[in-house]
Amino acid sequence: MNDAPKPPEGLHGPMRAMSPGVVDFLFRQLVAGEPPEDVQWRREGTVLAEQAPGAELARRLAETDLEALTPRELFDYVRASQRLIAWAEQLKEKAVAQYCSDGTARTPKPA
Repeated sequence: MNDAPKPPEGLHGPMRAMSPGVVDFLFRQLVAGEPPEDVQWRREGTVLAEQAPGAELARRLAETDLEALTPRELFDYVRASQRLIAWAEQLKEKAVAQYCSDGTARTPKPA
């Protein structure tokens, strides 16, 4: 008669969006009395949010473990990837403009 309602299965609310790596990181920060942000990035060099578009940014994005990012770092990751896409689009547009502006045909010459 006095059956307590069963909690719904799975995580809900903010915990639903947090990977195990993020939860582990935040727990370690809490225990150590550190801020919930990874300040080590700033000590080691350019943070992802400030990395200029180019090959180095592409390398860093490719090598990043998304499961280990905090929500803020994940946001910075997405913004950095958007900057990289815009940069690559500009390169493509310049190359197409160069290709189209040349008056000569771009077909290979017969041997």
